[in-house]
Amino acid sequence: MEKTRPMKIEKRWIASFALVALVSTIALFWPEAKQTPEMLQNFLTDGAINFSDTAWVLTSSCLVFLMTPGLSFFYGGMVGKKNVISTMLQSFICMGVVSLIWVVLGFSLSFGESITITIGESEYGIVGNPFTYNFFNYVGTLPHKEMASTIPFILFAIFQMKFAIITPAIVTGSFAERMRFISYMIFISLFVIIIYGPLCHMVWHPQGLLGNYFGVKDFAGGTVVHMSAGFAALAGAIILGKRRNAGHTPTNIPFVLLGTGMLWFGWFGFNAGSAFGSSGDAAIAFITTNTASAAAMLTWIFFDRINGRKVSALGACIGAVVGLVAITPAAGFVTVPEAIFFGFMTAIVSNSVVNWKSMKRLDDTLDVFACHGVGGIMGMILTAIFAHPSPDEITDGVSLLHGPNGELGWGIFGHHMAALVLVSIFTFGGAWLLYKITDKIIPLRVSEEAEDMGLDLSQHDEQMDPESETSIE
Repeated sequence: MEKTRPMKIEKRWIASFALVALVSTIALFWPEAKQTPEMLQNFLTDGAINFSDTAWVLTSSCLVFLMTPGLSFFYGGMVGKKNVISTMLQSFICMGVVSLIWVVLGFSLSFGESITITIGESEYGIVGNPFTYNFFNYVGTLPHKEMASTIPFILFAIFQMKFAIITPAIVTGSFAERMRFISYMIFISLFVIIIYGPLCHMVWHPQGLLGNYFGVKDFAGGTVVHMSAGFAALAGAIILGKRRNAGHTPTNIPFVLLGTGMLWFGWFGFNAGSAFGSSGDAAIAFITTNTASAAAMLTWIFFDRINGRKVSALGACIGAVVGLVAITPAAGFVTVPEAIFFGFMTAIVSNSVVNWKSMKRLDDTLDVFACHGVGGIMGMILTAIFAHPSPDEITDGVSLLHGPNGELGWGIFGHHMAALVLVSIFTFGGAWLLYKITDKIIPLRVSEEAEDMGLDLSQHDEQMDPESETSIE
């Protein structure tokens, strides 16, 4: 009987295990935070909890969580047979890595007490204090006065965690089939801490720079999730370079269809859940989400056909997802007819970018920037044009067509465009730097031999069809 050669344990994996062991030990002995008068003044009493709102946000949290496995099927079906498992695992592992980071310090960086800069006579938050809610200190069952005031604060933190999980998972499609798994785990950890946390704070925290000074409207994450993921994907595709054997045929279109269905279903929690209550805003966000996706799906396949490409299941799925991305920042701010235009316009632009020759030369494996990045950009631009003000915003205005006192809001639109440029530079430049740092720690790209073998075998010693090849030692 042939003896199995023991696998060599590398120091980087020992360090990874030691880090998890350290965090687990610290958590075991972490003292329970005592509510101080200063902290208590930020919270309401139990009586402020609305049970229907709580039930809806709990449900929405489950729906958003489902999107990450959905994304793994969506991406996994598009890659070559030798890389299906590795591609799916890159999405799946975010549920473990980001969940722990979120509890330890991610939520605090995103929604903790603002570390501010001064502009004029006012202060605006750029990132949360990492020690405000670390290890979920003070994150309990009382509602927060300024953040989701009708649900337990811990439920708000759970809901936001699901957004943080899926954002780095979206990035994986750009460098599929060529990135080392341990390097990927380092990158996503840095990404959540250094890019996602500050950007989330600047857009969604009550004192955030982009939300307050620039007036950015982002109902459910067009800027925070899709633009950040899209530009990080673009940077990744550039830095890792082209695959050795690009241009494969997608392995499993039914996987893509299944993943699209899971994403579409989960997106109702993503967008309608961002109303933080079972309200009219949630209902509007629900129907605008569905409508924009439907319009984008049809636009994509018809636009393909008039450009000489056949109607395909893959195209229909990509179009549907592009529509979901586009409506995300505006889901609760626009009408249902406007949502149709969001899906229609974004599908045309995104489809054109996907088929642009320069993008083909770049080798963004699964067209993440063209779909999520461009979709997020289009969503932000269209939101800046069409968003409707709430009753208390009519005087100040919120968009180009709904400016101060009913006039055109050119200044508001200009602020949005300035914010778009800043977000693009921050997310692309920040991701570029993080890739370079990660590459210095552990090389990003697998060896040529490992890439030819496929990442399923070379990185994980698993494969879609175990009978077809022998396992790697």
